[in-house]
Amino acid sequence: MRRIRAAAAVVIAVSTLAGATACGGGSDTSGGGSNDSPKTLTYWASNQGPNIAADKKILTPELKKFEKQTGIKVKLEVVPWADLLNRILAATSSGQGPDVLNIGNTWSASLQATGALLPWDKANFDAIGGRDRFVDAAVGSAGAAGKDPSAVPLYSLSYALYYNKKMFADAGIAKPPATWDELVADGQKISKNGTSGKWGLGAEGGNLSENIHHAFVLGKQHGADFFDGSGKPTFTSPGAVAAVKQYVDFMAKDKIIAPGNAEYAQNQSLSDFSKGKTAMVLWQAAATTFASQGMKPEDWGAAPVPVESGTPGQGKGTNSMVAGINMAVFKNTRNTKGALNFVKFMTSDDEQKILNKSYGAIPPVKAAQQDPAFSAPDLKVLKDTLSTSAAPLPQVASESQFETTVGTAIKELWADAAAGRAVTTESVKAKLTKAQQQMTQ
Repeated sequence: MRRIRAAAAVVIAVSTLAGATACGGGSDTSGGGSNDSPKTLTYWASNQGPNIAADKKILTPELKKFEKQTGIKVKLEVVPWADLLNRILAATSSGQGPDVLNIGNTWSASLQATGALLPWDKANFDAIGGRDRFVDAAVGSAGAAGKDPSAVPLYSLSYALYYNKKMFADAGIAKPPATWDELVADGQKISKNGTSGKWGLGAEGGNLSENIHHAFVLGKQHGADFFDGSGKPTFTSPGAVAAVKQYVDFMAKDKIIAPGNAEYAQNQSLSDFSKGKTAMVLWQAAATTFASQGMKPEDWGAAPVPVESGTPGQGKGTNSMVAGINMAVFKNTRNTKGALNFVKFMTSDDEQKILNKSYGAIPPVKAAQQDPAFSAPDLKVLKDTLSTSAAPLPQVASESQFETTVGTAIKELWADAAAGRAVTTESVKAKLTKAQQQMTQ
């Protein structure tokens, strides 16, 4: 399952986001939206499967089903995560974009600030069956608080700790770790200070979004947020510094992550896990990828992401971000009615079951979530985490910029660790200070 790791390759200055005008979307440049093209829709889908071909294979029959029901032909383009945000940003400024699109839920507030997306007010939610059909936490990750959401939840995800059962057994480890101290101890049994040829934990150090997700969760566990209540960055608080240092120390101090992981950004850590090179990985809905790489379900287990102490919950027990994919409509689409019908179709109970089963995700639609298929052991971990111990990333307009600046700071710290350079509280704070200075709001 691919997910919202997309912003790793964002190169456009995200500071332009909030300043972009609401002139993008659809093929209409009037900015007002219409129903001038009632028989067609263009749809940018995010790459959720093992590859783009797999996505097309999954989505095409469903789009044909929608066409048969409504007479509306959907022109599908699956956009790789590395390109998606830049493509969306270009669409908001050029007026050349799709009618309907998928967005990572962490971008919701940033894209909302452009004014280019259709706001999901009561009337629009009513057109797809009502807001109450969706899980509250998922809707809460679709835009800034106090504003109509900029998108509708499509797939919900959370992080889990995946572990290789044979590697655990070979190392004499009886159960998955519940705390970070236990995780480090287990990892060191396997990696043996880097001398065993195997490693305790995998990471994607070159993936900016991945860095942010883990720093955010560890920050919560240290009692820190990366923004204050007014939306101003607080990257250098003691808790934020401690969180980032703890994450990078898995390589720098604890020696349970291979130095080469500092450059990983294309899911190489999953390949290492599947090949038995790495015993653990923190990931969202990895089952589909493991299967595509030859692993059998009995080869691996899934457990809640560790916490500092105690059990997962809210506050310092947070052990995942609220992850997911949302579905948005460009405000100036030439087929507003058709776009709403398409979102209604994709978020219907039946389609939610089909799509989320295909992608190994959790439906954000309450009724679909009750399907027994979503109670499989690994999915139950994700579902329980979403309902009890996950928190949304800051829904502020500068969230995407946060992913770029702090994500890059952490990437540079990974590089220091891989090269054997010291990673200290001071060096971490210096990187985060630079990141905060780069923020424009």
